[in-house]
Amino acid sequence: MKKSKKIAAAILSLTLVLGLGACAKSTPAASAESSPEVTDVKIGILQYATHASLYDCYTGIVEGLKNEGYENGKTCTIEYVDGQGENETNSLTASNFVTKGYDIIIAIATPAATTCYAAAKDAGIPVVFSACSDPVAAGLAETLEAPNTGATGTSDSLNFDAQLKMIRAFMPDSKKIGILYTTSEANSVSQLAKLTEMAPDYGFEIVSVGVTDASEVAAGAASLLSKGVDCINNLTDNNVVNNLSVVANAADAAGIPIFGSEQQQVAQYGCVASETLDYVALGVTTGEIAGKILKGADVKTMPVSVITDSKPVYSLVNMAKFNLTLPADYTSATNIDDK
Repeated sequence: MKKSKKIAAAILSLTLVLGLGACAKSTPAASAESSPEVTDVKIGILQYATHASLYDCYTGIVEGLKNEGYENGKTCTIEYVDGQGENETNSLTASNFVTKGYDIIIAIATPAATTCYAAAKDAGIPVVFSACSDPVAAGLAETLEAPNTGATGTSDSLNFDAQLKMIRAFMPDSKKIGILYTTSEANSVSQLAKLTEMAPDYGFEIVSVGVTDASEVAAGAASLLSKGVDCINNLTDNNVVNNLSVVANAADAAGIPIFGSEQQQVAQYGCVASETLDYVALGVTTGEIAGKILKGADVKTMPVSVITDSKPVYSLVNMAKFNLTLPADYTSATNIDDK
């Protein structure tokens, strides 16, 4: 009973209407509560965890919804919840959205998407996901072209060719790339398989360690570093990213650089470089898809939009910790320190 009250209290404290007052730099700005004059369109947005790339998605989603005519407090009511990486909080939030009879649920990151879809599918509430790397493997779509379920949205397909090319350029003598991943995240399992298949083309061996939850990240990082890896390549693994500072502290102490999977991991968590997708743009597309479904488009036939375009970013500050120099081919890339 105490645990249930604690979770309920967390939901009440986390649930805001289009806002989360946690970090002025990366957290979406709060807006006014809805008024009685607002139309009865109700939208629930569940963000799986508290990290910067997912905030970028959320920012874009709000913009995309507005592009389609759905603006909080004017033409719809939006309830936004940051699940803070807690599975129980995410599950309870998804159930609450369904109980309240929301018109559509938008889920940011694969774990949030699978939780929302499980809660909403029998109620017939469409789910639109954002930043879901492999929606087919996650059971959210039969195919990308025609999901044929109650869910569709956007996929952040990492550019592993460009990422492996980058690592080789930055570390020409390296042989082993370490990967820390969460065994229950379908997106991470899928990404690991793809990266392992492609790595030999660039002369790399992938060394991986799986963890089950946040409590195992520190031990998992230590285990990975003990295997003689030359660097770590981070995936869009929500559990690991949510605890990336733990991994970064261990890697820094061992003198092992980390390559990120998007620019916020370089800007905020100490990764040296990354081929990065634009997660705000990903969110905009997600919001526009949700808006079209609210206007009558069929969620079952709405294709999943796969975002693949990437650009290289780096940090000279983070590179200096490992005596890395900027390769000639990346002199036109973006130095995240200047932002």
